[in-house]
Amino acid sequence: MIIAVAATPSVAIPTLDALLKSEHVLDFVITQPDRPAGRGRALSESEVSVWCRENGVTCHKPESSTQTQALLTSLDVLITIGYGVILAEEVFSTPRMGSLNLHFSLLPRWRGAAPVQRAIESGDAISGVTVFALDRGMDTGPIYIQKRFALDPDITSDALLTELAQLGPEAIVESLDAMNTGVRPTPQDDSLSTRALKLSKDEAEIDWNQSAEIIERKIRAFTSNPGAWTQFRGAILKIDTPQLTQMKIPVGALRVIEKELLVGTGTLAISLGFLTPSGKGRMQALSWSHGARLTDEDHFG
Repeated sequence: MIIAVAATPSVAIPTLDALLKSEHVLDFVITQPDRPAGRGRALSESEVSVWCRENGVTCHKPESSTQTQALLTSLDVLITIGYGVILAEEVFSTPRMGSLNLHFSLLPRWRGAAPVQRAIESGDAISGVTVFALDRGMDTGPIYIQKRFALDPDITSDALLTELAQLGPEAIVESLDAMNTGVRPTPQDDSLSTRALKLSKDEAEIDWNQSAEIIERKIRAFTSNPGAWTQFRGAILKIDTPQLTQMKIPVGALRVIEKELLVGTGTLAISLGFLTPSGKGRMQALSWSHGARLTDEDHFG
C-alpha cells in the first residue's frame, strides 16, 4: 500500500520507524510548518520534520487544506498521529481507501485533545491506543484495532505517552492489514464516550483544599505539559513526582519531616519529589526547602 503520515510530535516516531521498514511504501510525511520558538523567536521545525531529514523521507509542510489535499491524490491511505490540524472531510477522504488516526486512548473514552492527561487525572486503571477510520466527528470513526495498557499508580503523562507510542506500530500495521483484506471497522458506542478537553495553564494550578488523591493524580497528569503549579511568596513553582502519605498537616502548610518536604491538602499530606522555581531549573524539593528557609507560616497557594 502507498501511504503517507501526517504527524507533528515525537510520539509518532516509533510508528514512522516501523512503517519505513514495513512492506508498505511510506511515500512522504506531512507535518506542521516551522514555527517561531524560544526567546529569539527563531523558526523551529517539528520533531517529525527532524526525523524526516535524518531518514531521507520527503517532508511536506502545507499551509492550507487545499495544499494538503493536493498531496493525497496518489495515496492508498493517510495516517494521522497528533498532527494538530483538523482535516476536512474532502481532505481525509481523498486517499483511495480513506484515512486512519492513531489515538492515545481506548475510544470512545477520552475523545479529544488530551486523552492521556485526562485518563491519569481521572484515575483510570487502563489506557491504550485506538486506530480508527476518520469521519466527520471528533474521534468518532469506526475502530479497526485497540491495544490496552495497564497504568502503574505513579505513572505520569510523559511516561504514559512514551509507553503508548510503542504500541502504535503494531496497531497501525494490523489496521493496514485489516483494510487490505477488506475487514470492516466496528462502530463506536457513543453512549460510552467521554471528552478529553484541551489543557490550560489556569487549570493546572493546584487547589490544596482538594483531597490528596485528586491533587496527586492532577500533578502526574499535568507532568510536564503544562505542568502543575502553585504560588509561594508571590512566585510560581511547578511541582512533580508527588507521593501520598499518612500524615496530616494544615492545608497548604509546608513541613520538612524525616528528610521529606510535605504539603498539606484537604485530607492527608503529600510528599513532593521535585520542584521547578520560575526561571530556574528542576531541583529536589528537599534541597529547595533548605534554600527557601521555610517557617511555620509559609504555605503554598
